[in-house]
Amino acid sequence: MLQRDLAAEEYCLSKSTLPSSICEEIFNYTTNNIPRSTMLIGPLGGSLLGFLTASIRAKRILEIGSYTGYSALCMAEHLPDNGELITLDISEETTQVGKKFWKKSPHGKKIKLILGPALETLENLSGSFDFILIDADKTNYLAYLRRSLELLSPHGIIALDNCLWGGSVFDPSIHDADTKALREVADWVKSRDDLTSLLLPIRDGILLVQKRNKS
Repeated sequence: MLQRDLAAEEYCLSKSTLPSSICEEIFNYTTNNIPRSTMLIGPLGGSLLGFLTASIRAKRILEIGSYTGYSALCMAEHLPDNGELITLDISEETTQVGKKFWKKSPHGKKIKLILGPALETLENLSGSFDFILIDADKTNYLAYLRRSLELLSPHGIIALDNCLWGGSVFDPSIHDADTKALREVADWVKSRDDLTSLLLPIRDGILLVQKRNKS
């Protein structure tokens, strides 16, 4: 990230409502102890997730990709007391980190972790979700999105993280599987007349998707 971009992010953070001190603990612990900590959505992304959760008055959230539990808690903090966040992951090791910190938060009780392949778990979920975060393996993003749209409430929002992929998506010389999958999902969303979208250059790119209002 360029120095100017870093300064801009720091300024934005200084003027934003940030996730809690427990979220900060998760962020710091992950950064210092867990491999591939760049997978974290970061404080600015976490603030956006919390803001969106509160703005749409979400009561039920689905997260595909828990990692160390940072983004789950960022969102759960903005759910009502009877709200629910279901988060899916395949790693018992990294999610144990999240569970340890969730127990320290009064909002941790709202979070339910389901371990196992996400595509299989998604098929067994029922009911609708007001907000869905997709932040898992990139090659399955389109499959996750298709199923998420089936589970999304009429005025709900889906957020897909890493949709800029370090700039790879707009570099025509790059053709690895992850980059191609991210281009495919962005193009698919753009091609749909029944969807509205916004790709934000926050962190590594957050794509917001919503069903188009037919009224």
